[in-house]
Amino acid sequence: MTEPDLVSLVIPVCNEEESLPALVAEIDSATRAVGRRIEIVFVDDGSRDRSWSVIEGFANNDSRIRGIRFRRNFGKAAALAAGFAETRGSVVLTLDADLQDDPREIPRFLEAINGGLDVVSGWKKIRHDPWHKVFPSRVFNALVSRISGVPLHDHNCGFKAYRAQVLDEVRLYGERHRFVPVLADARGFLVGELVIQHRARQFGRSKYGVRRFVKGFFDLISVRFLTAFRGRPQHFLGSVGLVPLTAGLLILLVVFADSLLAAIGLITPMSGFAIVLLSLFALAGILGGVLFIVAGLLAELIVERSHEQMHPYSIAATTRKTDP
Repeated sequence: MTEPDLVSLVIPVCNEEESLPALVAEIDSATRAVGRRIEIVFVDDGSRDRSWSVIEGFANNDSRIRGIRFRRNFGKAAALAAGFAETRGSVVLTLDADLQDDPREIPRFLEAINGGLDVVSGWKKIRHDPWHKVFPSRVFNALVSRISGVPLHDHNCGFKAYRAQVLDEVRLYGERHRFVPVLADARGFLVGELVIQHRARQFGRSKYGVRRFVKGFFDLISVRFLTAFRGRPQHFLGSVGLVPLTAGLLILLVVFADSLLAAIGLITPMSGFAIVLLSLFALAGILGGVLFIVAGLLAELIVERSHEQMHPYSIAATTRKTDP
């Protein structure tokens, strides 16, 4: 059950033993004046250092702190999903364990949530990272904003705040943790951003490389499909299928017209090779178009069967007249 006065912090950890003591101390200092109880859920995502021992030590001495340990590294989305499943707070914040996110920003995130937002995404306007991380990140963020229609400056930022209801309706897997605001916006939740302080890394090294952006691009395509066509896949697949189907029929019409006009002596007929080649293109287009349309019909059947588990709406509130 969600506890209204509780704020939950979910922190993925991967080889961060050196930063954890300072992080806990900073969180404790930053949340004293919040006026709400807090809980901290650390998720050890396959660390090979002493991170889990440090987490166990904190959990044994502080009832506000809990830990989850993965058997191996499953990725940040899996770590966040496991942490979300353990939270009880009405507001859930996520931040990285490397001290680049400043816990002193937590009260500002809570103020934004109290102001009416359902999702607050951090914006590292001034970043203390090397250029080869900053430039691709900015290009990726611009691409995500353009395609998704959710104009955030920093979709990649791990410092975010959510109302618990958002996490009840958004499922994480793959690399989709960075797209939670996009998925939430598609469900009708209010999404905003907050300029935050970004600090230089003190310990260890970054876990992210070029592969993150490649994976993120493919996840962006799937997220765009889910947000735009999840309940009506035939609108997408059928539209795609109409292109080769129409092209194939037009080519077939050209071949038929050529044969007909040549038979009555109005034009010189095409060579046999050209007719065979065009016929193959027409056949490929027609078959490809039909396959897309059939795939769309099958997807519609799947959506229909799973309709009860995958509600195509999100309810903000209900009201009814009560009996006197």
